[in-house]
Amino acid sequence: MAEWTHHRARLNGLDVHYVEQGHGPTVLLLHGFPHTWFSWRHQIGPLAEAGYRVVAPDLRGMGQTSGPEPVEEYRADRITADLCALLDHLGVDEAVCSGLDFGMFAAYDLALDQPKRVRGLIGLQNPFQTASDVPPLDVERRRGRTRFNHVSYFVDEPEAAVADMDAHPREMLAKIFHALSGEVDFTEMWRLPPGTTYRAALPEPPPLPWSWLSERELQTYVDDYARSGFGGGIRWYLALDLNWRYRRDRTEQRTRVPFYFLGSDRDVDLAHWHGANPMAMMSDHHADVRDVRIVPSAGHVISMEQPDVVNTAFLEFLRDMTERSSG
Repeated sequence: MAEWTHHRARLNGLDVHYVEQGHGPTVLLLHGFPHTWFSWRHQIGPLAEAGYRVVAPDLRGMGQTSGPEPVEEYRADRITADLCALLDHLGVDEAVCSGLDFGMFAAYDLALDQPKRVRGLIGLQNPFQTASDVPPLDVERRRGRTRFNHVSYFVDEPEAAVADMDAHPREMLAKIFHALSGEVDFTEMWRLPPGTTYRAALPEPPPLPWSWLSERELQTYVDDYARSGFGGGIRWYLALDLNWRYRRDRTEQRTRVPFYFLGSDRDVDLAHWHGANPMAMMSDHHADVRDVRIVPSAGHVISMEQPDVVNTAFLEFLRDMTERSSG
C-alpha cells in the first residue's frame, strides 16, 4: 500500500481519481458497481512488482471521480472517451485492459471502438457484451413484474433506490459484497416478490472480518460512497438501453486483440446473463481467444475472494501475451 500513488486529474470534463504503481507496460484495471479502484488492491502490487505500470481509476460517477447528472452522459462512447483521455494523460498509446462487470464492458467498448489503444484484454467474469434483439431494460422490467429483480428496482424506482442506499452505505455495501461472493446463492433473492427493496432483499451478512474482507477494507468503500452517493452507479444501469442501441449499431462486433478469460463457477453474472453456454460463444465475440479458465469455489468478487489465483492467472496471461508478440 505504501507504494500506491493517488492522482487527480481533470479529464474529459471530469475530476478523475486514479491509483498508480510500477513501471513498464501499462495495465488498466476497471472496477464495477458498487466498487472503486480499491477492489484491485490485491492485484496492483503484484502486477507492479512483475514489471508493469498498473493504473486503477475510479470510473465516472463512482468513488472519487465526479459524474454528471444526465443519463446520456453514461453512454459507452462517453466512457470510452474517459479512458482515452486517461491514457493520453498517462502518456501511453495502449494498455492491457481488464475489469469487472461495468468495468469489463467499458474495456470491451474501448477495444471495439479504439482497438489501437488496447494491447490485449483479460476478461473477468463477464466474457462479452451480450447481444439481444430486445432492449435490456424491457427484459429486466419483465422479470421484475413477477419477482424481485435488482435491475428493474433500480430503473423503475431510481430516486427511491438511491435515497435508500445513500442512507445506509455500510449496510448496503456489506450486504452486496456478501451476496456476490461464492458463499451465497444470489438467485435466492429472486424468490422474493416484486416491490421488495434491494436492501430488504439482500441476505444478512456475517459479522466482519470475513476471510477476504476486513472491517477496515469495508470502511474504505463506505467512506467513498458516503461522500459520492450511489447515484452515479445507478445511472450506469439507467443507460443500459442507450448502450444497447449504441453497441447494436457498431460496424465491428468482435474484438481483434488478444483475449484471455478468467471466470468462477459461482458467479451469478456468468451463470445467468450471458446465455446458456457462454464458454462456447467466446469466438463469436472475440477473434483471438488465447486462454479460458474457470476458478472453482469463487463468486463474482473473485479479485478479492481469491486474489492469489487471480494474480497468478493475470501474470501468466500477460507473460503469454508478451512472448507471442515478440516470438
